[in-house]
Amino acid sequence: MSRVGVIGIGHGRFGRRSDATVQELAFEAFREAMTDAGIERGDLDASVVAAVPEYHKQRSVAGVVQEYLNLNPLPTWLTEVACASGSAAIRTAWMAIQSGLHDVVAVIGCQKMTELETADILALMGRVGEVQWESVFGTTFPGYYALFATRHMHDYGTTRDNLLQVAIKNHYYGARNPNALFRKEITMEKALASDPVASPFCVYDCCANADGAACLILAKEDKAKAMAGDQVVWLDGVGCATASMSVLRRPNLTGLPSASEAASQAYAQAGVTAGDIKVAEVHDCFTIAELMAYEDLGFCEKGQGGPYIEEKRPYVDGGGVAVNVDGGLKAKGHPIGATGVSMAYEICRQLRGECGERQVPDADVGLTHNVGGIGQYCFVHVFKNS
Repeated sequence: MSRVGVIGIGHGRFGRRSDATVQELAFEAFREAMTDAGIERGDLDASVVAAVPEYHKQRSVAGVVQEYLNLNPLPTWLTEVACASGSAAIRTAWMAIQSGLHDVVAVIGCQKMTELETADILALMGRVGEVQWESVFGTTFPGYYALFATRHMHDYGTTRDNLLQVAIKNHYYGARNPNALFRKEITMEKALASDPVASPFCVYDCCANADGAACLILAKEDKAKAMAGDQVVWLDGVGCATASMSVLRRPNLTGLPSASEAASQAYAQAGVTAGDIKVAEVHDCFTIAELMAYEDLGFCEKGQGGPYIEEKRPYVDGGGVAVNVDGGLKAKGHPIGATGVSMAYEICRQLRGECGERQVPDADVGLTHNVGGIGQYCFVHVFKNS
């Protein structure tokens, strides 16, 4: 099987973007990615757009984005698996290239979240859970992940401080990312003083909705080498798995079985182990989600996520896998259709050595971990710089 390379990357600013439509957000990232790749529209064969339609006034987002980017009549289509839609789009483009159907594909993740009220967003997200037996009782995203946190604390002694240490780290790095929604560091005292959300969570345990877009250009091996040379970042491992819609039917509440399975697939395909990963972007929709990801991905033993963050191992210079050193969803923001593509953008920049004060030394293998819903879907991708 030949390799698929990322030859261009682009990213817009995440935040409350009342200055731009979803098409304009997509164009910001697309233009940067095309310039980065050094190619023209005529070099593209297709586009894949990642978005969750319910959050847009425009029902069919792919068509209006494709037209605004002046890519007609190239084929385009939409991917949607809740918050993992961006990674699903990357996987879909990878498969299209591996099949021989297309040679060069643009992947565009874009979302406008702030046009809806918070209550409307919570209601939509709650319906990602099992509608018949769970969400009818008022379960929300914070409520589901609060269950995970409470059980993890009970089983492994994880503390409130451990959870908020994730937030402190991610805000520290978000303050150093010009594309992040929140660009201020926080202290433990400030975090603990924030309003309660769903016990044991307070405001600083939770990521924020945002508007934004990110873009990747993927190409088959020979074209990637010809177009981008040494700049190519190779997508060598693509893992994907699903878990029960109902958390009541899962084996436990202290990890995501879909994440462990997707990681196993991606590691095997890329010919690496967890010990080879230098830098990772994981789905920290809530602080407990990042702690569970450390364990599900094999960065530490089961139940050791608390000590892992307490010892600052996921920092750039912490001696472990550097995790979410762009701020993660927690500080960068979570425009759900764009999130998975944004993760890949950061890993590509890290593997290209372009992250300045956030740069992870000797970063040659990176990983993205993108979760849809409350763990029903998980995509794990492994990238290499050679």
